[in-house]
Amino acid sequence: MNDAELDTVYTRLCKTMTHLGEAKASLFLARFALLAIGEMNDPYVSLRLIDEASDGIAD
Repeated sequence: MNDAELDTVYTRLCKTMTHLGEAKASLFLARFALLAIGEMNDPYVSLRLIDEASDGIAD
């Protein structure tokens, strides 16, 4: 995925969450994550990305 495509996907993600509203954003992200994990079909990549995504958030 090139930078323009990544920007397009990220923009759609943000606009979708805005449209759904703050109350439904967590549910949407959880569902999106499960769908993405299913598409990756690689538990090691999935686990690595979970760890990377949480880095610095809990602190």
